[in-house]
Amino acid sequence: MTGRVIVVGAGPTGVAAATLLASYGVEVLVLERWAEVYSQPRAVHLDDEVYRILGWVGVAREFARISRPTLGLRLVDGQQQTIAEFRRHERTGRHGYPEANLFDQPDLEVLLRANLANCPSVTLRSDAEVTAVRQLAAGAVQVELRDRTTGQGETLTASYVLGCDGANSLVRRAIGARFRDLGFEQRWLVVDLDIDQELGHWDGVHQVCDTGRAATYMRVGARRHRWEFRLADDENQEDFRTPGALRSIIGPWLREADDDRIDIVRVASYTFRAQVADRWRDRRIFLLGDAAHLTPPFIGQGLGAGMRDAANLSWKLAGVLDARLPEQVLDTYQQERRPHAIQMIRLAKAVGAIMTSGGRTGDVLRRLIAPRLSLVPGLAARVLSGETPRLTRTGLVRRSRWSGGVVGTLCANAPVGSEQRLDDHVAGRFALLTTQHLTAFQRAEAAALGVVVVETKPGDRLHHWLTQGRRTSALIRPDSIVMLAADTVDDVLLAASAVIRRRRLVAVP
Repeated sequence: MTGRVIVVGAGPTGVAAATLLASYGVEVLVLERWAEVYSQPRAVHLDDEVYRILGWVGVAREFARISRPTLGLRLVDGQQQTIAEFRRHERTGRHGYPEANLFDQPDLEVLLRANLANCPSVTLRSDAEVTAVRQLAAGAVQVELRDRTTGQGETLTASYVLGCDGANSLVRRAIGARFRDLGFEQRWLVVDLDIDQELGHWDGVHQVCDTGRAATYMRVGARRHRWEFRLADDENQEDFRTPGALRSIIGPWLREADDDRIDIVRVASYTFRAQVADRWRDRRIFLLGDAAHLTPPFIGQGLGAGMRDAANLSWKLAGVLDARLPEQVLDTYQQERRPHAIQMIRLAKAVGAIMTSGGRTGDVLRRLIAPRLSLVPGLAARVLSGETPRLTRTGLVRRSRWSGGVVGTLCANAPVGSEQRLDDHVAGRFALLTTQHLTAFQRAEAAALGVVVVETKPGDRLHHWLTQGRRTSALIRPDSIVMLAADTVDDVLLAASAVIRRRRLVAVP
């Protein structure tokens, strides 16, 4: 069998990449080592930028039913006394979704896999353990696997392979890539409880800013609660296996909860690290998700980083396979995603240090400074914002000193007309946003390039965004990143024609 793209690993990143590729009609084979979705909860948070990717995948409405928006962030001391609170007042953010969302990862994975039924060009093979990946001279990739049910081996070939196979990635080893350490390693205890009783806590994320026992608490679902505690050097997971031992650290949070109404879902220790692969691509093989980067959990961006990888690469790879885009655009995947991932990892490290380091002196300073942070104009909004840094300059991010600050950023999923938002209207294609009225010739040129035209009107959010940046037009990529901003429609069309071949680029529903 020959698959155009083979995805190794059916976690959220792998399934999202396969689904997005399928939206462009690409044939995809997903190989997953295990028979079923891993039942234990891991990731619990994603922001509105990643929620938007779930919309592109086609599961946003279903995700709303299995998730709960969180009210914000509360900093507390070791006695659960509030030091500072950053509360969200808006139901949705600029992308049309809640800005912070809590969920159970197994529920999300079941949702993503079930959605593959809507993708006829995707085949998911479970119990298929990949044992080797190698490049072939003929411009293809060979994948060897073992069927874990029958024990038989099999060899497949593909045009491209995406390694979405986690932190211990075989694909990463196959291309000779190595993790670069970014200087962070901490052991934490993660506790998930199912509690059939109201605890009465504020319905947001609680960060315990205490060097004696740094911790995080959040209510993930109607009954599911998550705690994370930093472990001392002489502590390990086995010290907290019994209900009595757990009570020693969780007891103050449980209040009057009855033991017979508490079920232990999971108690596990994790070593949180900050690492990034030195390279994410070898010719026709790519790394995505935890295979390419590992981040501390302090800003809840671990799963989101992998989803961003999938969103960045899928449309580029689909365009190259269909000869709509030159193969050189694939070089921009690592150029764009690796610096962005490093920025987010460093931000997570900084947030963790600010909240939990410094010993007794740090605890005292937090009690003095944190309550006054709400007085700083705009700080609360920045603390709660899920907006990530803009991408660096590449062949698909045309930044210059005259282009304004929007190039390389994620364009807002703003309303377009009375009933649609930008994503509904663009549907995975390049888009020309402009304050100008296009001529018939300009419209024909945009149509030949497969570029969707969005003429904004005074009063529209996107019209205000363009005029505020002192530009009349912008080219938005299929992943909604602003490729360039210009003074005229012709400048945008000229730049688009340098990248896109004159053939219509249409996403398959």
